[in-house]
Amino acid sequence: MKAVEDIEECACIWKKYIEASSIFDLWDIRKCFSDSFQRNNDFLILENDGEVQGILPLSWIEESGFYSFFPGESWSGKTWLEQNKAYACDNNAFQILIDNAPGPIHIRYMCANSLYFNESLTVDEINYHLYPGEYNYSFDQYMQKFSGKSRKNLSKEIDKFYAQGALIRYNKLEDIDTLFEMNLSAFGEHSYFTDNRFFNSFESLIKYLWDKNMLRITTVTVGEKTAAVDIGTVYNKEYVVLAGGTNPEFTGIAKLINFHHIEWASNNKFDKIDFLCGDFGWKERFHLSSKPLYEIKLHTAKEIPLEHVKDRTGTYGC
Repeated sequence: MKAVEDIEECACIWKKYIEASSIFDLWDIRKCFSDSFQRNNDFLILENDGEVQGILPLSWIEESGFYSFFPGESWSGKTWLEQNKAYACDNNAFQILIDNAPGPIHIRYMCANSLYFNESLTVDEINYHLYPGEYNYSFDQYMQKFSGKSRKNLSKEIDKFYAQGALIRYNKLEDIDTLFEMNLSAFGEHSYFTDNRFFNSFESLIKYLWDKNMLRITTVTVGEKTAAVDIGTVYNKEYVVLAGGTNPEFTGIAKLINFHHIEWASNNKFDKIDFLCGDFGWKERFHLSSKPLYEIKLHTAKEIPLEHVKDRTGTYGC
C-alpha cells in the first residue's frame, strides 16, 4: 500500500484510473476546489505484483479531523461535490483501501459500484434526476405525469409571470453576481458561499466551464427585475444544474425556471438532467427519479504503515 501526496502525480493517477463519466469526474473540475482549499492529500494506491488494484483519493480536513474524498471542499463539516468514485478491481480491494486509511474518514456522495458495495457504505443523501428519453424527449409527455388539476394550477401559476412580461435569457456573465447575491440572501450564514474558499472555488469553476464553452447561465427577468438565475453545465449528454438563486418577490418563479430546464434538455435530447441532492420540497413533486448516494464514516483506522511517495516517480505511468 502506498500513499501519493504530490499534486501533479495525483493528477496523473486520477486521469488514468478514474473513469470520467460525470462532470464531477473531471480532474480540472476537482482542481478548481483543490486550488482554493489547499488540503494535504493522500491518494492510497493498492498494488499486487506491480499492478494497480485500487485507488482511494483522500484529502485531510484539518478543521474536522478526518479524511474526506479529494479535494476535501468542506464547509461546516460537509462536502459538496457529488458522484464520488473510488477505483477498485473488486470488493476485497475496496475494503483493503478503507482499512488502510491513515486516519478517521468521512466520505460523502459516493456512487454505489456493484464491485465494491459492502457494509462500509450507508445511505447519505438522495440524488434527483430525470431521463428525458423515458418521455420520448417530449416535455408535453413529461407533463402528463401530473394530474389534470395539477397541470392546470401549474400553468396558471407560470402564465401569470409571462403575463407580467417574463423573459428568459442565456449566458450573461454579469448574472452570476446576482445569483451569488440571491443565494446569500436566501441562506445567509448557511450558504456555502459565505466561505471564501468555496466562493473562490466556484468562481474558478465558472471560469473553467465558460472558457470550455460548457457553462449555461439561465436567467428569468420579469419587467426590469431579475427573478431567477441558474447555472448548469453539459457533459457527456448530461445536463447538470449546479446552483441557483431566486428573487423572493416572485413566489413560484422556481417552477418556471425548472420546467424550462426540463423542456430545454428534452428538446436537445440529453440522456439525463441532474438536479443534484437535496429535495427542498419540490423534486418529488416534479416526478424526478431518485437514487441514493452513499457515505463511509469510520472513526478509527487500522495501524497499517503506509509508504508515502512524495515526489514524481513515474511509477503509475505518469
